[in-house]
Amino acid sequence: MKRRCGWIPLALQTPERVVWARNNAATTVCPKAFITAQSMTWLEEYLVRRKLGQRGIEGMGAREVEAFVILEHELAELNGGVSAGRLGGDTARRRKNA
Repeated sequence: MKRRCGWIPLALQTPERVVWARNNAATTVCPKAFITAQSMTWLEEYLVRRKLGQRGIEGMGAREVEAFVILEHELAELNGGVSAGRLGGDTARRRKNA
């Protein structure tokens, strides 16, 4: 019950407290409950494309591109503002300035 996992009904009856935090994000319930199957699919595909050095957005849907841009932005923040640049051009910088 330490992490207040949402799939355990009794856990949500415990006193609310921060159970996970990183940089400027925090949650009072287990963050695993916030990750959807689609989010995991995008994350896995992004990591595979990055590992294989695939660039560009040709053939990708708009939601997939948006998910990848968000991942690029978050990685850039974790790396001190340096973009991984796998989507081509300055996509992560444009997202940050938007």
